[in-house]
Amino acid sequence: MPNPIANLLSTPANVDFRTQLGELTSGLRSRAVRLCRDPVEADDIVQDTVVRALRFQQSYRPGTNMRAWVHQILFSVFVTRCRKLKRERNALSSLTVDPCAWTHRDTPPPMQSLSPNVENAVERLPKQFGAVVRLVDLDDHSYREAADVLGVPVGTVMSRLFRGRRLLAHALQEAA
Repeated sequence: MPNPIANLLSTPANVDFRTQLGELTSGLRSRAVRLCRDPVEADDIVQDTVVRALRFQQSYRPGTNMRAWVHQILFSVFVTRCRKLKRERNALSSLTVDPCAWTHRDTPPPMQSLSPNVENAVERLPKQFGAVVRLVDLDDHSYREAADVLGVPVGTVMSRLFRGRRLLAHALQEAA
């Protein structure tokens, strides 16, 4: 029985696509070296670009500018790698401060009490805004949890929290 995937890969359109893609790799490598300034990293970026182009070949429209399409994929791969490296650096920098940071969850220090000024300002907020500010900002509930407690949609919690914070900031500025 013939393999349908092998038949798809060997169609003239796919062979032409792969040929064009192969012709563009030297230009891709040059651009990758210019972007990352590391030949080894550039080779990895080009390889990821080719794999992604082959994976998403069906989204390429024949007759359009294949070079621009592939170069856009390359740039997307480069940006994704930069973001990933930044996240990894941030994670590793937290480990330099505390080598066991990954073993325990960061817990915020418990707030003992609010200052009298802040407590009065929160009490003077309209009820619907004060409740959301207390749940989210003071009791550290998520938007979803606050919405469940109050019986309102998450969007309403977000809106009330925004307005409540503004009212609270205004009240605190007036008190100062």
